[in-house]
Amino acid sequence: MSFFNNQITVFFEIYLFFILAYAILIMSSYLILAYLSTKELRGYLKKNSFVDYEVLLTSEFAPKLSLIAPAYNEGFTIEENVKSLLSLNYNNYEVILVNDGSKDNSMEILIKTYDLVLTELDIHPKIQTRKIKGLYISRNAAFKKLIVVDKENGGKADALNVGLNIAQNPYVVCIDVDCILDKDSLLKLAKPFLESHGKRIIATGGVVRIANQCIIKNGRLVEVNIPDLMLPRIQVLEYLRAFLLGRMAWGRLDGLLLISGAFGAFDKEIAILAGGYDTKTVGEDMELVVRMRRYMLENKIPYAVSYIPDPLCWTEAPEDFKIFKKQRSRWMRGTIETLSFHKKMFLNPKYKLLGMLSVPYWTLFEFLAPAIEFIGLVITIVFVVLGLLNWHFFFLLLFFVYFFAVMFSVMALYSEERTYHKYLKQTDFFKLLLAAFVEPLYFHPLTVYAALIGYKEKLMGTKGWGEMTRKGFTKK
Repeated sequence: MSFFNNQITVFFEIYLFFILAYAILIMSSYLILAYLSTKELRGYLKKNSFVDYEVLLTSEFAPKLSLIAPAYNEGFTIEENVKSLLSLNYNNYEVILVNDGSKDNSMEILIKTYDLVLTELDIHPKIQTRKIKGLYISRNAAFKKLIVVDKENGGKADALNVGLNIAQNPYVVCIDVDCILDKDSLLKLAKPFLESHGKRIIATGGVVRIANQCIIKNGRLVEVNIPDLMLPRIQVLEYLRAFLLGRMAWGRLDGLLLISGAFGAFDKEIAILAGGYDTKTVGEDMELVVRMRRYMLENKIPYAVSYIPDPLCWTEAPEDFKIFKKQRSRWMRGTIETLSFHKKMFLNPKYKLLGMLSVPYWTLFEFLAPAIEFIGLVITIVFVVLGLLNWHFFFLLLFFVYFFAVMFSVMALYSEERTYHKYLKQTDFFKLLLAAFVEPLYFHPLTVYAALIGYKEKLMGTKGWGEMTRKGFTKK
């Protein structure tokens, strides 16, 4: 028995050392990324503070863009969303809305609101997709930029590939149709394609913010508010951390693996050469970026992926746990699939920083983190039952992790206040500050649980997105 107790004690000490080392490693990486992001954000704001984006409106060099918006059962928000897309402050663009076999009244709303009629377009598809049932254009000259595609259901990736086949312009902007765009979004998103510095810009993305409780009028965001419910309110903080303290750093390092599927621009030629969106994954946005970057590296073509810290896109976040769980489990499945498809890149110097840092980082801190946390929780419970837990060390570690989580959220909130300051009311600041203290106890366990569901779904072979019910935006 003494030998058994000694073995248990040794195992416990190794376990504590591993948990402590992992916690220090992940926290250190967050701080390094936050430092790089802050430095890059300051440089960006200084560089662009005097830029007149209106010049792009009349410039003959302004990139021609095709907006691709896949839609599935978006009847609650589709009218406002299309209005938003058609009223952007840009000249050289078209809007391709792809109705992916919606079961609700989305098509009826579109046909009635935008006076759509069937038409024929000369299409030479380069990517195989599900069957197109009809192509529609508007009889109203005010909506001449709009093309609506009605197709058989094939998933978001298939709908985006239809858009790639139809797009007439060299650059495509892929957007979730439930998003509301800032009026100057395309002007800012197009700018990096004019600043290549000898490298081909293959993709660029901007910041996505949460629109819950915000007021929308005629497809425009007219008032920014903090969500009343705690779940979407904490997601505001989460998005601030991810975009302002994370992706800015990865953009600076040229190691971005993800351009948000909610709003990103791509070089159409490279996207098609790389094979378009993969319909076998639910993480099609991340997977396409990785595959495009891999294509450029394997063909030794100088390139870059750009990132813009401006809040360009506003989206509706899940307000109840059922929908939230579906979203986050899907995100985990997408991460697993992308890392699996491109496992050849892991610690492979042929893929430079992408293979030596970006892919290992995502594997260790995005894919494995929920599993490590869950295993740690199980081991802790076992040691409590056996009476072997060092409570002093346990509470010290718990406080350390909690304090860091709150501090990091406050850093993101401070960064937002000092830069874009979109939340103007003083009460909004305190609401977000309160959310920072609540998040580690409430929101984080939910995300871990949803990620574990994602593991389970992947092992069971679950496919598809699942139903994502929308509440719709608040109208003034």
